[in-house]
Order: sequence, then structure tokens, then C-alpha cells
Amino acid sequence: MKARTTEWSERRQHKNTMPRKKKQLILTQPVKEGLKAIKVRLDARTVVTLASKKALEFWRQRYPALEVIG
Repeated sequence: MKARTTEWSERRQHKNTMPRKKKQLILTQPVKEGLKAIKVRLDARTVVTLASKKALEFWRQRYPALEVIG
């Protein structure tokens, strides 16, 4: 009987450890200085951030109905 109680107390020690701190989620992209980002909606649920006019023209060829939103 004594061996069983020590086994139980050893298992119990592992349960009393503190949980790890949760990482905070980053929900937006960091803003880079000196870079003008162009936000474009390709279709109803796809939004792409572009860095140049050249990239905008590339995406306009693939998605003629794209909409610039910012």
C-alpha cells in the first residue's frame, strides 16, 4: 500500500506544473517605412498586398476585374 501512495504523489507533482505562456498572435503585417503598399481585391475573398505598379499590372493581366482597395 505504501508503494502505491508514493507512485500517486510522483504523478501528482507533474500535474501541478505551471502552463506555458501563450504567444500573442500577429494579425496584421508590419508597416515598412518608405514602401507604399497597394491593397488589391482579386475576387470576393482574396486580398493581395502589392509593392509596385509593375506587380499591379501583372495581377491585372491575370484578374481583369481586380479592385484597388487601398
